[in-house]
Amino acid sequence: MSGSYFPIWRKVDELEPGQVVAPDEYLPAGQTVAMGVQHVVAMFGSTVLAPLLMGFDANLAILMSGIGTLIFFLFVGGRVPSYLGSSFAFIGGVVAVTGYSGSGPNLNIGVALGAIIACGAVYTLIGLIVWYANSRGNGSAWIEKLMPPVVTGAIVAVIGLNLAPIAAKGAMGSGSNFEAAMSIMTILCVGIIAVFTSGTIQRLLILVGLVLASVLYWVFANVMGLGQPIDFIAIQNAAWFGLPSLATPQFNLSAISVIVPVAVILVAENLGHIRAVSAMTGQDLDQYLGRAFVGDGVATMLSGSVGGTGVTTYAENIGVMAVTRIYSTIVFVVAALFAILLGFSPKFGALIHSIPAPVLGGVAVVVFGLIVIAGARIWVVNQVDFSDNKNLIVAAVTMILGAGDFKVSMGVLELNGIGTATFGAILLYALLNCRASKH
Repeated sequence: MSGSYFPIWRKVDELEPGQVVAPDEYLPAGQTVAMGVQHVVAMFGSTVLAPLLMGFDANLAILMSGIGTLIFFLFVGGRVPSYLGSSFAFIGGVVAVTGYSGSGPNLNIGVALGAIIACGAVYTLIGLIVWYANSRGNGSAWIEKLMPPVVTGAIVAVIGLNLAPIAAKGAMGSGSNFEAAMSIMTILCVGIIAVFTSGTIQRLLILVGLVLASVLYWVFANVMGLGQPIDFIAIQNAAWFGLPSLATPQFNLSAISVIVPVAVILVAENLGHIRAVSAMTGQDLDQYLGRAFVGDGVATMLSGSVGGTGVTTYAENIGVMAVTRIYSTIVFVVAALFAILLGFSPKFGALIHSIPAPVLGGVAVVVFGLIVIAGARIWVVNQVDFSDNKNLIVAAVTMILGAGDFKVSMGVLELNGIGTATFGAILLYALLNCRASKH
């Protein structure tokens, strides 16, 4: 890498099988575009599903994911390959502060947007501190000390557990046997894709499973008349190109107190992703941690200011890099531009919003469950010792506070289950670790 802010990218003319393409290298135009499109496909399922589960505009979410990725690229100086997409960490807080029912537009979206902006501001502040610490040679050790794997794993798992009632309610729908059956069918579709396929299809298990379940729903509802048919009129009437619907944020202190703790989760998420990319590329990217946090935080604030979701680095795209061994940051610029193009297509948005509610409910069950398992995986990968009572108590208390939606109110401030569990895990670990250190 050069000593300038941006690297001097070197062209790779011929890509040999198994060859590694470094972040400061780039492929010929055709291959670069193909890889960029593949990254958009990889993030597509989650980036679209998250806004649907919160009642946000999916078109706007796709658009802001592209813009956010470009912002991230600028802050890290084009040296960290990563894609920013809609974060699932916000779902619990957004649903809590808006009272969203689970289908259709979120009529109280402004309150959530103000809180998302505040969360992005806190995230940015943390990034600036880490950026400064890196410039002083102190690195990010303090973050790891504050949030070790037992804490981050519990916090991530709590997001899924807190959302479990929402997923179950969405899967049950209005209570009809047909809707419940289609939710179960959706779960089976995703499971079949996950187990009985391989390669690209398997990596896109949520997206492919959702499409397959929607086709089955169309057969049973539109053709056989067993349920509410899918309405294609909105898709037919939608224009190919146009502006997505924007929304105005409202700043409510109570809502802010519920959603701001998500910043801690985003820090842990981004830290883990950058470490993973460092391991794959063989390059030490820790020096860019602060800049990455700031880029993600600024992208989240900008997205929230116009009506989009909070964003985060995406594990799906890291998986694509692991398979292809192509880490060129130029690829992510192409992916971002392609996502922005999709965001300006109302017809694409109408297609997304035509997905039947029972199908979304079934997908929610899988996705929220996978979030829980992702938290547990952090414990397994980092070999967290649960024979140590300190770890045992921290994990146990955090999980129950989050799953039970334990709320704490202090005047106009209110922490919901995720917020209480997040701060509770950090404080409890610090307290017990202090005691353990003395012994």
